[in-house]
Amino acid sequence: MMQAGRIAWKTVEWVLLAAVGLVFLFPFLWMFLTAFKTMPEVYQFPPTWWPESWQFENFRIAWNSGPFPTYVMNSIFVAGGILILQFLIAVPAAYAFARYRFAGRGWLFGLTLIALMIPGQVIFLPVYVEMSHWGLVNTLWSLILPFGASAFGIFLLRQSFMQVPDEVIEAARLDDASEWKIMWTIMVPMAKPVLVTFGLFSFIYHWNDYFWPLIMTNSDSVRTLPIGISMLKAAEGGKQWNVIMAGNMILVLPILVVFFFAQRHIISAFVYQSK
Repeated sequence: MMQAGRIAWKTVEWVLLAAVGLVFLFPFLWMFLTAFKTMPEVYQFPPTWWPESWQFENFRIAWNSGPFPTYVMNSIFVAGGILILQFLIAVPAAYAFARYRFAGRGWLFGLTLIALMIPGQVIFLPVYVEMSHWGLVNTLWSLILPFGASAFGIFLLRQSFMQVPDEVIEAARLDDASEWKIMWTIMVPMAKPVLVTFGLFSFIYHWNDYFWPLIMTNSDSVRTLPIGISMLKAAEGGKQWNVIMAGNMILVLPILVVFFFAQRHIISAFVYQSK
């Protein structure tokens, strides 16, 4: 009876997991299928699942509807620049919070945690004014510099650095290793899963960010891919949803590729943090 009960419970668990997975997967599947449909199929009622003929032309139309290569390069530059700055700032800050005792450490870390609770929409106006005073509005730097320091990254790395045994640090110091060398050659490699996880979260957020580029840019030369996708409209004024979904596929594909290669590190990071 106990064996039968466990089997029944496992069956219910897998059914629930499959249902939840389907809820999350359905929008992506619908986007993928719509990207290959013709216009009549998009507006057909009742709707059909599979395209009658796969329209790869939708991707060419989306790509040629504007300076998409510029949008893609801008998105890569912005997301990559933000990641580099965040790593350069978050790693030393997290190491200091985790391994040093100095006056005001608790208060400073508390302010860092408070920064996690403040939505970006609340502070965008003073940041916009500051970027304007610096003459950086409508430049790629205005999309990078405000996000150079990440409170979430500092918090996540601090928790990881605190789990490194003190004996490892002391042994390195006995070998005459400098603090800089300890931080980059010992702590960072040991926190690799956490770094990859944070990097993926940051990349996804800034790659998909629509609000900040919308208010900071006003020309195609510095706009990012989400802005370009939002500008996909038919010449008649209506929306070609098949072309828009093809553009969304172009937007989502790099995220899926990055996640595919980083998923092993993400799982390791959550397992490590839970120990």
